[in-house]
Amino acid sequence: MNLVLLFQEDFIGDSNLVRLKGHRLAHVRDVLRASAGDRLCVGIAGGNVGEGTIKLLDDDALEMEIKADSHPPHPLPVTVILALPRPKVLRRVIASITIMGVKSIILINAYRVEKSYWKSPFLEKAEMEKQIILGLEQARDTIFPEIMLRPLFKPFVDDELPGIIKGSLPFVAHPAAIEACPFDVKQPVTIAVGPEAGFIPYEIEKLIGCGFKPVRMGDRILTVETAIPALLSRFL
Repeated sequence: MNLVLLFQEDFIGDSNLVRLKGHRLAHVRDVLRASAGDRLCVGIAGGNVGEGTIKLLDDDALEMEIKADSHPPHPLPVTVILALPRPKVLRRVIASITIMGVKSIILINAYRVEKSYWKSPFLEKAEMEKQIILGLEQARDTIFPEIMLRPLFKPFVDDELPGIIKGSLPFVAHPAAIEACPFDVKQPVTIAVGPEAGFIPYEIEKLIGCGFKPVRMGDRILTVETAIPALLSRFL
């Protein structure tokens, strides 16, 4: 935890004091081994980052006086369109995408996505937010990404995708592509990543017809959780 993420319910009245219990208290006490008078990096969910000075720390609660007057890191101007992976993989991917600064994530269906994945309890908002919070704490960020679920591929591509990619460079990660994924792109990007076995030809054709350019990462076939950070690092 590189940042203690704070929510409005943590504040004591209208003051700049916060009171924390549960896992954040345990982390500060047992992992960070902090004590009264120490300063911690803090951030207000959806707002600024700054410092918190510990006023009280015991087995029951942590109280800090905070001053949050700095902006969080700039977001990465990338929209990630991801064919829904296995739930265990999705947990890790959501956290890593959040760490990289992406603020728009769209989970879509594809021919090679198992239907059972769409019934996973991890797709519930509260479950995904747990991984988002881990990513924000790691990156010292406070701005939650928006995650949209689109379980119907063709209607999404035909009806919504043209508007989503407007004003951006749209790429689809495809091992059979001729062109390499570019580096250091100076404008917003939309990147589509398929399931572990890749998009089928029909899906690639639909994405190309919408304006996407197929790009590759080299000769190696990467897993989804390896490909995502590798792709995003090129746009940082």
